[in-house]
Amino acid sequence: MGWLVAIKKGIQRINFYLCWVGMILLIPMMLLTAGDVIGRAVWAWPIPGAVEVSSYMLAVFILLGVAYTHQVKGHVRVSTVVSRFPEGVGLILDIVTTLLSLFIIFILAWQGWVVGIEERTVSDMLRIPQLPFRLLVSVAGLFLCLELLIDLSASVGKLIRG
Repeated sequence: MGWLVAIKKGIQRINFYLCWVGMILLIPMMLLTAGDVIGRAVWAWPIPGAVEVSSYMLAVFILLGVAYTHQVKGHVRVSTVVSRFPEGVGLILDIVTTLLSLFIIFILAWQGWVVGIEERTVSDMLRIPQLPFRLLVSVAGLFLCLELLIDLSASVGKLIRG
C-alpha cells in the first residue's frame, strides 16, 4: 500500500512542476502582449508574430495547469444538490462523474496523440511547428487521467469503508 501512496505523491509532484512551467510562461506572455499593445498605440508598429506566440504560450499555460487545477479542486463544481443527498449517494455520484470524466479525457488524450503525431503544419507568420503543441493536448490529458484515477480510488475507498 505504501507504493500506491508514493505513486500518488509522484504524480501530484509532477503535476505541480508542470503547472509551474506553465505559470512561468505568463510573465513573457504578459510582457509580449503589453509591448505589442504599446507598440500599436504609440508608434503604430506592432510586434510581428506577437499574437501567434501569445496564443501558443496561452495553450501551454492552460494545458500544463489543468491537472494541477483538478488536484487542488480548482475546477467549477456544483455541490448544491449533491450536498443534500446522503453521503453514500454522493460518493456513488462522485464515482459515476469521475468515470465519465475519465472516459472523455481518455478519448481526448488518445485523439490528441493520433492527431498530434500526424501534424506537419507550421504557423502562418513565424513558421512555428504545431506538432509539440498538438501533442501537449495528449500529455495534459494523460496527467488529468492520472489525477482522476487518484480521485476515483479515493472515492471507492471511502465507499467501501462506509
